[in-house]
Amino acid sequence: MGHATEKPESPARSADADADADALADGVNDYDRFAEAYARETEDNLVNAYYARPAMLALAGDVTGRRVLDVGCGAGPLSAALRDRGATVTGVDASARMLALARKRLGDGVALHRADLRDPLPFEDGVFDDVVASLVLHYLEDWGPVLAEIRRVLAPGGRLFASVDHPFVAYTFQEPRPDYFTTTSYAFDWTLEGESHPMRFWRKPLHAMTDAFTTAGFHRVVISEPQPDPAARDLFPDAFRDLSTRPTFLFFAAGTPS
Repeated sequence: MGHATEKPESPARSADADADADALADGVNDYDRFAEAYARETEDNLVNAYYARPAMLALAGDVTGRRVLDVGCGAGPLSAALRDRGATVTGVDASARMLALARKRLGDGVALHRADLRDPLPFEDGVFDDVVASLVLHYLEDWGPVLAEIRRVLAPGGRLFASVDHPFVAYTFQEPRPDYFTTTSYAFDWTLEGESHPMRFWRKPLHAMTDAFTTAGFHRVVISEPQPDPAARDLFPDAFRDLSTRPTFLFFAAGTPS
């Protein structure tokens, strides 16, 4: 957005993590409340359909025959694209309603699991060749536990592809501006089909993002700031120029040792 053998107990959550859980209970970041509207809004729009998803697929490249975990799979559009390119896909998401939409889209050919990324992933070690985490990590204050879990479930030589809100953009959301070099939260409302939904995210400085990957055991960390799909130029002429000339999301590719 987001199981097999017995795993270690979840590590104790910090007060900030508990605050995040309380916020979710209060309706913040509650995808179950707007799953259908979100899925319709993002199916063919510029930012998701012609920018975020194509960029992730381009980073992943040839996935034929690869076992891919889609972390935060939502309603399943990225999972479907990976499956159609020959991958064996597994999806996880925290939202039951999102997973129900994904099941309708994907049928029984993609394994889907409900999982909170603040908890250990419910998979054995080394069972995936690739993990994709599209616009997911920025919901978490601490990337360490989830990146360690992703590293654990990846096979030797496995790859991680991730995207987040660009930290330079997130830095501008608050006035007065926060300390750029600390991890801070930011919030705003999403309007979907005329209804407003409160959202909360976490912004990190760029060095903290790359440090989190290397600390978790990833190497060859590549940062990408891609352009939107040129096919969108005629479909969204004004918005396309805006999106192609300013930062929006930041993309990462990282590997594990062979």
